[in-house]
Amino acid sequence: MVAAQMITEPVAEVDLDAIASNIRVLAALAPSAELMAVVKADGYGHGALPVAHAAIAAGAGSLGVATISEALALRAGGVTAPILSWLSTSGYAEAIAQDVRLGVNSRSQLDAIAAAAREIGRPVEVHVKVDTGLSRNGVTEAELPEVLRQLGRLRAEGAVRVHGLFSHLSHADVPDHPQNSAQLERLLAARASFDRHGIPVEQMHLGNSGTALARPDLHLDALRPGLAMYGYTPFENPDTSLTPAMTLKAPLALMKRVHAGDGVSYGHTWTAERDTTLGLVPLGYADGVPRIMSGKFDVAIGERRFPSVGRVCMDQFVVDLGPDASGVAEGDEVVLFGPAEGWRPNAREWAHAAQTIPWEILTSIGSRVPRSYIHSA
Repeated sequence: MVAAQMITEPVAEVDLDAIASNIRVLAALAPSAELMAVVKADGYGHGALPVAHAAIAAGAGSLGVATISEALALRAGGVTAPILSWLSTSGYAEAIAQDVRLGVNSRSQLDAIAAAAREIGRPVEVHVKVDTGLSRNGVTEAELPEVLRQLGRLRAEGAVRVHGLFSHLSHADVPDHPQNSAQLERLLAARASFDRHGIPVEQMHLGNSGTALARPDLHLDALRPGLAMYGYTPFENPDTSLTPAMTLKAPLALMKRVHAGDGVSYGHTWTAERDTTLGLVPLGYADGVPRIMSGKFDVAIGERRFPSVGRVCMDQFVVDLGPDASGVAEGDEVVLFGPAEGWRPNAREWAHAAQTIPWEILTSIGSRVPRSYIHSA
């Protein structure tokens, strides 16, 4: 039996070589499409800047973020690759000055972006988002004619350049759902409207991680992989060609004996059925360990799994190490989740326990958990 390693503080360890490998896998699936690596939400909790550099080095052609502040942070960190920010509401002038492409979701937003371009005397590259059926942001079919007329005026003025046309799928996690093909048809119809108005589009994009893996007809000119970059898919069955990049771990901070009948943690939702040894792990729901998972997940110490017991607290939770706790010591490394290595917990297992999705698990790891970067290859 291999003994557990010793560590002194919680850490989310991110394998940048896993990120690079995943990018190469996705690129091979869509050789004619540019990969727009999605690094919003601090790189899905992995750290946007290190992930961005790793993704670009591995072959991603551009980066996608939600907000302008995310894009500007990447520029401040030395990222020179094209960046698209698709959910911005202000800060347009600074974004344009830093050569950030902007998503356009409405006529009023287009007007505000154009005004910012005039203010700094520099044209802006935009990607126009059309609502093809998700019913969130995006230009509707009814609004599109007026947006196209305005785009024509702004292009003639030299304030705006149209680089992209895109949309967002509502059922990408169900590859054969008819809505996916219907949304493609609506996007192509929008493209035809652009052509009729004499507005060229360099790049269309619709697909994400799910379509990268399962719908090659939706690859188009560019793909926006998010979850798959980080080693997971939106499907239940794991894809063995992808490597989960994050390992969340913490030291075993304390061990203590309890007796049969002793209650554990708030509300005594778990009571020891026999004399046993408990271990304290210094991570809690403030760090991204969902309280709803209380008593529903295991951790790995060395080559064994141990169940969590009692309620997850803000800063800590408890595991049952068993009556003798042989081979376990304070300071041992506790793996909460990591690469899918068969018996070890992973983020999808956590998502099942928390009744949520892997995206939420990864992006919820709190800021007080330091990120550490490794190269495993």
